[in-house]
Amino acid sequence: MESVERKIKTFKRGLRLSTHKTATEGKAIETAPVPKQVVIPVNQHFGAPNQALVKVGDYVKRGQKIADAVKPGSMAVPVHASVAGVVKKIEMHLQSNNALGLCVFIEADPEKADSDTSFMPPLDPQTASKEDCLARVREAGIVGMGGAGFPSYIKLSPPPAKLSKIDTIIANGAECEPYLTIDEAVMTEKPHLIVQGLAISMRITGVKRAIIGMEDNKKSLVPIMEREIRLAGLEDAVTVGLCRTRYPQGGEKMLITALTGREVPAGGLPMDAGCIVQNVDSLAAIAEAFSLGKPLIDRDLTVSGGACRTPKNIRVPIGTILTDLPEMFMKIDSYSLKKIIFGGPMMGVSMATLDIPIQKNTSGIILMTAAETVSDTEGPCIHCSRCIRNCPCRLSPALMNIALESDDLNEAVKNGLMDCMECGSCAYMCPAHIKLVQRFRVGKQRLRQR
Repeated sequence: MESVERKIKTFKRGLRLSTHKTATEGKAIETAPVPKQVVIPVNQHFGAPNQALVKVGDYVKRGQKIADAVKPGSMAVPVHASVAGVVKKIEMHLQSNNALGLCVFIEADPEKADSDTSFMPPLDPQTASKEDCLARVREAGIVGMGGAGFPSYIKLSPPPAKLSKIDTIIANGAECEPYLTIDEAVMTEKPHLIVQGLAISMRITGVKRAIIGMEDNKKSLVPIMEREIRLAGLEDAVTVGLCRTRYPQGGEKMLITALTGREVPAGGLPMDAGCIVQNVDSLAAIAEAFSLGKPLIDRDLTVSGGACRTPKNIRVPIGTILTDLPEMFMKIDSYSLKKIIFGGPMMGVSMATLDIPIQKNTSGIILMTAAETVSDTEGPCIHCSRCIRNCPCRLSPALMNIALESDDLNEAVKNGLMDCMECGSCAYMCPAHIKLVQRFRVGKQRLRQR
């Protein structure tokens, strides 16, 4: 199936990075032993807050809803128990965004932890109404699993005026972050679920065209995906698009530009360029929500880095803490461990401890040695403009930083603060090691508070 999308495309600027993927590349996803306890954050999405629906002492089944929106109809998705067991406590705990959040602690029942389930009944997406399909995606608690955590049902229900202009759904399998290989593993092991999830998304939105986008370092997966497309009878609607291996090709804006030639306008969203972008893991979760009635309670992720003696792709119940897994399954060299990153090394968050629960949007945990990290010592800006030359969004990071240092939020916005995708290209290229992305994140928070 040869098409124009199969030509290797890319975007301007960005970086060519060492991928560091060989430690887990091509490895199958291993299912981890059920931990004795899970710590499940009540809020794991971008949107309105949830509240706990259970209390201490309650017995919960795997898949049972344990948290949902405070206000009905607000932009939020529920959270479900990932193991069967007893709620031991509900209290604040550090999460992967480096902030304290309310969490439900469940002590797993050793005999029924993964067998005593409370799933929804299967739902046929071809006969169910659009409203019922959207309700299923929401009730399954599905969010963007690439990192953002944006509710998937919101993406699939844009305003009518925007929906009429959307003609393409993009399955994001680019996985441009170094070290991470979980999207590749999911596309290898669950191609049928990805295609099913795409078909369901197309049915809900009425969009007739879809592209599965991946970088050309995964071109061996093209025949696998095309076979599933043919088996689903979607060869006239779904194609595979190859993009050049370049960071941050997996960013929504970059992927849209590479695959369609369109550009998301400043301050806009993918739907403003006629596209909906869903991570391949999210699409697989959507398929399981319909065929199995299973909510999003398990997470596939990559654990790698020089301080990880057993780098691998794993599947764990959401709320698992990495150090609770048996040493025979996950060995960590605590002596050489210098930095812990939840997510990828470019856009992920550096954590001070491993006592952090794995969430719906945790695509990886990178355990880095001193040799893999860069200097934490900042120097003065030397006005070299490397950050500007390499910014894939064509912004002016140096000018944004100057404005923020001067406490001039308006000037920072004028120079593109709210259009920054926080990809880290500027900080990576900065010879002075200025923590530009961190400054921009704080600046955005200050702007929202104002």
